[in-house]
Amino acid sequence: MATMDRKQFMSMVGTGIGAIILQQCLSGCKNEKDDPVDPGSGNGGTGGVNLSLDLTNATYSKLAINGGYVYTNGIIVARTNAGTYIAVSQACTHQGVSVEYRTGTNDLYCPAHGSRFSTTGSVVQGPANAALKQYKTELTGTTLRVFE
Repeated sequence: MATMDRKQFMSMVGTGIGAIILQQCLSGCKNEKDDPVDPGSGNGGTGGVNLSLDLTNATYSKLAINGGYVYTNGIIVARTNAGTYIAVSQACTHQGVSVEYRTGTNDLYCPAHGSRFSTTGSVVQGPANAALKQYKTELTGTTLRVFE
């Protein structure tokens, strides 16, 4: 039976440990491009936002009247005083608090610090200094489509 000297043994142990460390290092490095993205989910995929809201569904009943609004998928969808539908990102660009649609002033308002936005999402009054993302809306029958 062949015997191994101390130098050979330490060399094999060192190589084995190095291989384990390298494998752990490589598996910990992950490229975000490797993550699967649902293209229709609005989470950064190529399809962006594409929502269909069934206005006969009780979830969206507030949209049946002028001045009503709902939150869905990080978006505030509102029916303005004039009866048109608008959709913008829900989170105030100042600190992320949900904005509200106000019928009296026909604007979007952040209750936390008083930022005001137009119905297109542009800043009317700070402290927010960046616009809300605006989405397109299209009504077909009783289905409201919200998309980019």
